[in-house]
Amino acid sequence: MPTPTSPRPDCTPTQVIRVRSGAIAPAADSDYVAEETPVALEFNGISHATMLATPADLEDFAVGFALSEGIIGGIGDVRGIEVLPQCDGIVVQIEISAACEMRLKTRRRAMAGRTGCGLCGVETLPEVLRPVAPVANGAPVRIPSVLAAMRAMRERQTLHDITGATHAAGWADADGAVMLVREDVGRHNALDKLAGALTRQAVNAGDGIIVVSSRASFEMVQKTAAAGVPVLAAVSAPTALAIRLAADANVTLLGFLRDGDAALYTHPERIIT
Repeated sequence: MPTPTSPRPDCTPTQVIRVRSGAIAPAADSDYVAEETPVALEFNGISHATMLATPADLEDFAVGFALSEGIIGGIGDVRGIEVLPQCDGIVVQIEISAACEMRLKTRRRAMAGRTGCGLCGVETLPEVLRPVAPVANGAPVRIPSVLAAMRAMRERQTLHDITGATHAAGWADADGAVMLVREDVGRHNALDKLAGALTRQAVNAGDGIIVVSSRASFEMVQKTAAAGVPVLAAVSAPTALAIRLAADANVTLLGFLRDGDAALYTHPERIIT
């Protein structure tokens, strides 16, 4: 694996004893491992969630998480972001509009006292399966462009090249040119970071595609739809629930993007050869 050219907050050097062809090496070797840090998200001083994430691009992460959770409707609802390292993690303080804060408080009061279902820290099943608005159709996309985007994203996974431990999410235009890539130890976090970067940089995300280095779970489709992107392409398989949501949300869902192959599950009319 390559060595970082300068110190990075998202990976740490370590010592490892190699096993090659069943034999243990006589001496330790140096390597790099990805960092995984508790990141607490606070909205107007209200502690909302603590996630384990790679400590990079946390402003993007905060905005993308807020969008995908329906806390904000767009970057105009964000008044400021401050990243505060603590001895045992990182606190990200996000200032949001008064209207968004009111909605957040109402939502928290509605959940108070209910029995948790244990799904990813969300307290009720409707919160997990909340509906998302169907995305706009966007421009037709050629299948060679989707395949090219996946290859191009892989070439930009610098943290994965160093550590071998992270997922990536990338956004490409309709021609397959990758414009943004974000990495994290968690596939959901990588996609939240990407959505936040698209929003903060005012990218017209609906004119492109998202490619991810993971399977396509329900949450990945949900986050793609919340970002307004009409195509999600995953290197691995989707779940049945992800396919149903993609069909309802007007998201074209592809899986098993490897070499020149892919499987197309929903809204094939958007993909052309």
